[in-house]
Amino acid sequence: MKVAELLHLPFLPGMHVIAGELGLDGEVQTVNMMDAPDIIHFLKPNEFLVTTAYHLKDQPLLFKTLIEGMAKQGCAALGIKTRRYLKEVPEEILQLANELSLPIIDLPADLSLGEITNLILRQILDQRANELTHAMETHKQFTNLIMRGKGIQKLLDHLSNMIEFPITLVDQYLKPMIHPYRTSSVFSIIKKMISEGYNFQLTKSPFFSFSVLSNQQTYTVFPIYLDGKTFGYLTISGEIKSSDNLITLTIEQATNVISFALMKEHALKQHDRNIRNEFFLHVLDGSFSSHEEIINRAKEFSLHNEQTYICVVGKMDETHESKNYTQQQEKADSVYAFLEEELLDSTLPIHLFTKGKKCILLYEVNEDSNRSLQYVESSLHALQRTVNKQFDCTMSFGVSHMAPKFLQIKHAFKEANDSLKEGGLSKRAGYIQTFRTKDIMELLRIIPEEDLKNFNHFALQGFSKIKNEEQEPLLQTLSVYLETHCQISETAKRLFVHRNTVVYRLEKCEELLGKSLKDPETTLQIRLALRINTLLTT
Repeated sequence: MKVAELLHLPFLPGMHVIAGELGLDGEVQTVNMMDAPDIIHFLKPNEFLVTTAYHLKDQPLLFKTLIEGMAKQGCAALGIKTRRYLKEVPEEILQLANELSLPIIDLPADLSLGEITNLILRQILDQRANELTHAMETHKQFTNLIMRGKGIQKLLDHLSNMIEFPITLVDQYLKPMIHPYRTSSVFSIIKKMISEGYNFQLTKSPFFSFSVLSNQQTYTVFPIYLDGKTFGYLTISGEIKSSDNLITLTIEQATNVISFALMKEHALKQHDRNIRNEFFLHVLDGSFSSHEEIINRAKEFSLHNEQTYICVVGKMDETHESKNYTQQQEKADSVYAFLEEELLDSTLPIHLFTKGKKCILLYEVNEDSNRSLQYVESSLHALQRTVNKQFDCTMSFGVSHMAPKFLQIKHAFKEANDSLKEGGLSKRAGYIQTFRTKDIMELLRIIPEEDLKNFNHFALQGFSKIKNEEQEPLLQTLSVYLETHCQISETAKRLFVHRNTVVYRLEKCEELLGKSLKDPETTLQIRLALRINTLLTT
């Protein structure tokens, strides 16, 4: 109840404001009586204090202290029975109340303070009861809309009509969840506020408002929560004040129902995603009994055997942040869920699957290999920029050859995964490794595994003299050194080590091999052996 409403209560005739009229919009949540001079220590915000002013009649300093204390505490107003002990309120007190916008109200003389308190409290309780009834009825209306299958958009339209403001629902990435149009400038502003550290979840109010100078429009934002996390924002093109109890209650009931509806949709999407992933993983591990079964099952997910695909395997680059496996997986899941929504806007269909902390993208392309590859690389660069901007992390991708049919996806996945691992050997971040070296790998796959092992042992037999943990940095240095065309400085740069460390490791490699790394035949054998080593360990 607002202070101004107190002046119009029919059962309290004769009440009128004598000072502090600018504070009549204040909210009255409870009433208290002054029966001791130290009442100031027991006052609460939005409290209406009533008194006979017996303790104040001859103490103007105490009167002034009370007014200042009430304003500081955020009290709603001060009610005085001026005709009981005070002939008139001192002018300096009236002036102070005006300055502090603290209303001073003249109370009816024929009612006791107890009666006044009880009557106002009863009115507050009745109003709260009406608001609760309204909230329950509103919640029921919104719930019925969802239960009857009308959808969230119908709920938003109904809410918009009730509060007479346009409404838009956006997800946590500030993309419209219902309307098909692109994110407008207002959401970019919200995004900027959040990125700069504005956390409205920490404010006293469950929502916040802001104004945009360019269009002189005020917006009010209510967060939508799912599993304790912000899942979206209900954005209203208009100002909703915290004192508008009925409107805020109506909107809060809507956000509650929307939250449950989104939870249901989220669960269904996750279920569909799990089924698609399970199918694709079975394709990769060869669980299906026949090609015909794979083709028929693939059609259920809009994957056609005669379509040409390019397979891409991606992962989030590791950082120095200390995160456990669960936290890393949760972040990966969030990133891939975001990517799935982003891919819906692609020119050509892109299918997304996940395998642990990796994601798998199947691009539907035509038979023009150069143009298709350019399209894929351009798309991946755009995804890298978006993920970096949204999640402050980098992603790397490995790209396969074109697969003329879906039945060859298992082979394409192997290529893409090998490309990803190969790019990781140089310790880069945010890279896109294509299939430019895959011709050699294809030739090596034709050779029997036993022969590959024998050649690998022959070329790298010197490393068998040392422990495995000592082999790894030497082989890694050797690999990067050869990949950078024997440039020591570039090798040190990519490995993030000192140049002298690279020189030492290379000398150690020559000592173990018993050969010079300047010999072309030796370096060729080592290059092939390192490729074979990668092939055998995948």
